[in-house]
This record gives sequence, C-alpha cells and structure tokens, in this order.
Amino acid sequence: MSENSIYIERRTHLQSKMQKGIAIIPTAPEVTRNADAHYDYRHDSYFYYLTNFSEPEAVLVLVAGDKPQSILFCREKNLEREIWDGFRYGPEVACESFGFDAAYPIGQLDEKIVELMGNQPVLFYPVGASSDWDARIIKSREAVKAKSRSGVSAPKEIRDARELINDMRLIKDEHEIGIMCRAAKISCDAHRGAMSRTRPGMFEYEIESELLHEFCRHGARHPAYTSIVAGGANACTLHYVGNSARLNDGDLLLIDAGCELDSYASDITRTFPVNGKFNPAQKIVYEIVLAAQAAAISAAKPGNTWNMPHDAALRVLAQGFIDLKICQGSVDSVIETESYKQFYMHRTGHWLGMDVHDVGEYKIGDQWRTFQAGMALTVEPGCYIRPADNVPRELWNMGIRIEDDVFITESGNEVITHFAPKTVSEIEELMRHD
Repeated sequence: MSENSIYIERRTHLQSKMQKGIAIIPTAPEVTRNADAHYDYRHDSYFYYLTNFSEPEAVLVLVAGDKPQSILFCREKNLEREIWDGFRYGPEVACESFGFDAAYPIGQLDEKIVELMGNQPVLFYPVGASSDWDARIIKSREAVKAKSRSGVSAPKEIRDARELINDMRLIKDEHEIGIMCRAAKISCDAHRGAMSRTRPGMFEYEIESELLHEFCRHGARHPAYTSIVAGGANACTLHYVGNSARLNDGDLLLIDAGCELDSYASDITRTFPVNGKFNPAQKIVYEIVLAAQAAAISAAKPGNTWNMPHDAALRVLAQGFIDLKICQGSVDSVIETESYKQFYMHRTGHWLGMDVHDVGEYKIGDQWRTFQAGMALTVEPGCYIRPADNVPRELWNMGIRIEDDVFITESGNEVITHFAPKTVSEIEELMRHD
C-alpha cells in the first residue's frame, strides 16, 4: 500500500462514518513568536492524519453521501514567496500528489464553502477548537440560510468532527506502528546517551542538549513535548521544565523526554543516580516503582480495561509506601483513604500517538474502555517524596518515575521502549565511570 493510499483510505473511512453531510477540518495556524518571527510550524494532527499535507493555510473539506468528494484548499503557487519561505505545492500539484478529488486556492474557501454546504443535512467540524473558526463557520452557515428562497437549505445539525476521528486514531495501523517504533528507538538511544554522559556538577540543560542532539541527528528534529530534566528536589515537581540547576553528587536525575518523528510522539521517563550508583534508600524506593510498573504493564492486554494497569500499579505502590512507613494501615485502607496521594498523585498512563497525550475516550459511558490490539499507551507510575514530618529524612526530595511506551497486541503487549535501561543493574552498568 502506498503512503498516499493510507490517507485516501482514512478519508473514505471518515466519509462512511459521516454517512451524509460535510466536514470542514482546518490545519493549525502559524503562530508569531516575536516581531516577524514565527514558532516552528506544526500542522494540526487531525488534518494531517487525513491528508499527509504539512503546509500551513490549508483546509480539508469532505462531502459524504451519494457523491462523496475530498477537497483540499491550500496556498497558491507563488514563486516570489518561495524564494523567502520555501516550496509550495499549489492546488493543482497538491491535488494530484495527495490524491484529492479537487483542490482550490485558500482564498476561495469562504465562497466555495457556502456552495458546498448547501443542502447538506449535517456539518462536521472541530467545534470550539478555535473561536475564529467558530465565527467563520457560523457566518458561512448564515450565508447558506440566506439562500433559502432559492430552495437551498443549511445544515440543521452541527457535530464535532473529532468525535468520529478519535476512534480511528486510537487504533494504530501498521504504518503508524512502524513510525512509533522508530521514534521509540531514537528516544531510547537518547536516554542511554544522557545516562552515560551524566556527571555530578553538570547542569540539567547540558543533559537536555544531549537528548536534543540525539533526536535531531536521527531525523527527529523536535521533541514531542518540552523535555523534563529534573535533578534532586526538582523531580518532585511533575512538570518541571526549568532545566537550569546544577546536578549534585548523591541526587537522582529524572528525565522525561521523547522525540517526535514524522508527526508521531514517543514518551519515556527514566530516573537514575547522578553519580551512577543508587544509595540504599534510593534503590529501595526505585525498585518499588519498578515493580509497580511491571504490574501495570502485565495488566495492559486485550480484554482488560483502561483502569486495570493503574489499579495494579497502585496496589504495589501502596504496599511499598506501607513498607517504607510513610503510609499506615492496609493496602485497601491506604487506597480507600487516598493517603497514597501525598506521594503519588497522577494516573499511570495515557494514550499515545500523533499527540503525546493522544485522543480517545478512556470511558465509554460509565465503563472503562477495553484494550484492543493496535492501541498505544504509556505506563508511568511514580513516587514523589517531599520533606514532611511523616517522612524519614533519607527519603526527602526523592522523585522517581519510570515510563515506557506500550502497544496492545493480539496476545498481550509489546514494550517498544525497552532499549532504555531501567533495572538498577542495567543503569549502574551503563553509568560505570572506570
């Protein structure tokens, strides 16, 4: 199957889910950073999932029903602008290259939308994603309504297009799995490199630079999210991104970082000693988190529900906190009273795909979603121990998280980030400073 045929098939599948109506799906706008400089452009994931088209100022229109159409609106060819900003496909070449039924200049969008929207029963678009687009869609619909005396009707129903696409994106095809496995391998190599180069006295941003270098030299030009490189107490801040502190001998370093490759994310966390050797207290807590992760991964399999890995990890963590004497009572009581939340306050994972926190419902009605082959998720239990009267001093300022990317398979699961060391012995062997 050619790459373009994958995207054509996705558009056809969406049209079949729509049954009747029109879908309008814009890509992301360019965003100014300062003065006349822009942030690096990143297309909208929904738009790209259906088009494989990465230029800004583009909109996909799908018409479903007896005469289905797939139409792209994009920038016109402009040789003068291409001197400054680079190549543009233009509508004619884009139509042929990406397999659309028709393509028009983006400047004709408002006029053509009114024409295409006429007599369509349902309008699908990303409702509420952009106030500018909300206003634009309402204006177009009102323009169609104004033609009612000519026998033209406007869509009577408006639905969020993302609701139909989310379930498509939740189950990854072979093309997506291949990209995500390559992204995972690049990120694993980056974590290995960061571990092997870490020394006391370095700064967090020096380690971050090792990650970015490894991403970029393998073709993943951007991280999937802002990298967390958190030494010592900084690791107890879940979304720490300052990455500016000096790394101290005897501290742990938590790195949560993953590359984006061909629009797909990886997401890995590893925690290891700055000096290459876990002290006894660090080793005990680390192995509690590692055991919790192993329990969660075992529960991530077809037929089990979304919450089962979290519940499995939570029971191991609760018992560990009791053994450390930082929680009291039985495992059930620690979970029921939520006393564990002093040290573990987040969930054990999320969907992974084109977005690092990818789309897809976690519950269907009142029931947790059942795992199916092709789903991708992270598994990331942690433990964050801030100074407190009920905590032994040797545990203070210890933040540990271990995160892997996991595919659900027909027979169980596959951990695609296993190349990054995570047992105590693997980490200490890699970090030996002979």
